Amino acid sequence: MIKRRRSLLILSGNSPKSMQDAPVFDPDVVLFDLEERVVPQEKDSARHLVKEALSFLDYSKTEVMVRINPLDTEDGQKDMDSISRVKPGALVIPKANHEVIKQVDSILTTIENEEGFPQGGIELIPVLETALGIETINTLIETSPRVTGVWLNAEGLMDEFGSKRTKEGDELRYVRGRVGIACRAAGIHAIDTCFADSNDNEGLEKDALTAKRMGFTGKLALDGRQIDTLNAIF
Repeated sequence: MIKRRRSLLILSGNSPKSMQDAPVFDPDVVLFDLEERVVPQEKDSARHLVKEALSFLDYSKTEVMVRINPLDTEDGQKDMDSISRVKPGALVIPKANHEVIKQVDSILTTIENEEGFPQGGIELIPVLETALGIETINTLIETSPRVTGVWLNAEGLMDEFGSKRTKEGDELRYVRGRVGIACRAAGIHAIDTCFADSNDNEGLEKDALTAKRMGFTGKLALDGRQIDTLNAIF
């Protein structure tokens, strides 16, 4: 684990101001979201905006990742082709499984050849947000050397369970333990789910410390005000 990924500031892919302002908060990673935070009718414009941002804005002091739409959708296919050609640090793959990662790896290899990029330069961060993803995490991690971290999306997992997150996070103890151990054994980053209340810094600190004790190396931030706390803890 060479790169620092203590804090990952997630931003909507259709917010030009946020894209310009994001580095000011000093996150290790800026994560542009083309999936959940972009409504269907704005997918094309958001994709174009993120591509332009990666091409022309200065992110030399922070790593840039992009969460694409699911690969089995038209938007996911468009995201792969368009965003990969401006060489983000990593693509974040929703609802990831072994077959999806194999497909993404193959597509990236073709694009890197076409663009003259170094082979394997674009990394992958699978999103763990299903019970199947958690139970097959070791297979998922071993699918491709591009996988340099995983992101536990507890909100997605709780949606599958028909349940809700709590601030205490007791419902995540087993899941966090499993993910932390698997990532530590594989030598990759374990990125924890976000803490939803951006006004509760004490709660954020407690949640982040719990994640760190369970082997996580970084955490999603929903707000720039959370970055300093995450950088200090991780």
